[in-house]
Amino acid sequence: MAAAGAPDGMEEPGMDTEAETVATETPARPLNCVEAEVAAGAAAAEDSCAARGSLQPAPAQPPGDPAAQASVSNGEDAGGGAGQELVDLKIIWNKTKHDVKFPLDSTGSELKQKIHSITGLPPAMQKVMYKGLVPEDKTLREIKVTSGAKIMVVGSTINDVLAVNTPKDAAQQDAKAEENKKEPLCRQKQHRKVLDKGKPEDVMPSVKGAQERLPTVPLSGMYNKSGGKVRLTFKLEQDQLWIGTKERTEKLPMGSIKNVVSEPIEGHEDYHMMAFQLGPTEASYYWVYWVPTQYVDAIKDTVLGKWQYF
Repeated sequence: MAAAGAPDGMEEPGMDTEAETVATETPARPLNCVEAEVAAGAAAAEDSCAARGSLQPAPAQPPGDPAAQASVSNGEDAGGGAGQELVDLKIIWNKTKHDVKFPLDSTGSELKQKIHSITGLPPAMQKVMYKGLVPEDKTLREIKVTSGAKIMVVGSTINDVLAVNTPKDAAQQDAKAEENKKEPLCRQKQHRKVLDKGKPEDVMPSVKGAQERLPTVPLSGMYNKSGGKVRLTFKLEQDQLWIGTKERTEKLPMGSIKNVVSEPIEGHEDYHMMAFQLGPTEASYYWVYWVPTQYVDAIKDTVLGKWQYF
């Protein structure tokens, strides 16, 4: 009946909301308010799951897969080489220590390249020492390097060599020119009184015509200018020359030695007399007699900063 409904042209409260809901749902039958809220919540949940699914990580590799192992790299230095046995080394140059790990089966030449990368010192200017000079063609294992070993490096950069050694070269050339004008040193009176004592009984053996590296022990059994016994110890790790006598030991920085001169002893050419120039003139020469000839070049090269390859 007309009295029970709303007047024509007027809608009851809530009619517009229900009509909108019914329009968006399946037209089978109208949904009440509770059903509409449930349907809207389900749609939102599906959208959220779809969004989360797009962010899921890629599936993990199986345990034995090499790709999985590569993806969890432990950050080791690639220079060490996978599977190679490494040793801990203390590389000492210019009073600075560098702790490095290095393959035990690498050669002395490869070690020089590593030192170059650390210090900037060119391999050709390096003297690398471990119980003597490290051969370039032998591995660290072959020369019995152990973990924790100290590797001593002596050498100067090219700029240092040009700045420091050029004056020494000039001084050495001048000294040689002066020597050529004089009579042989071994005939001069100041030296004859020492040489006339004869060869010391405990002097180190000589090898005529050979060149050898410096021994790992001091050079001993020689005489100084006063006729007393003297020994020479080359402290390469400290870049020092120790001149020892019965009374005392002089510790000289190698950079303070201006020049080194030597001459074979007449009648005993397998031994030399040698002087270390400690000041600007010949009066500063420290003379040593009966130096085995096979060590003469190695002594000069070590003190004057030149490199001799054997």
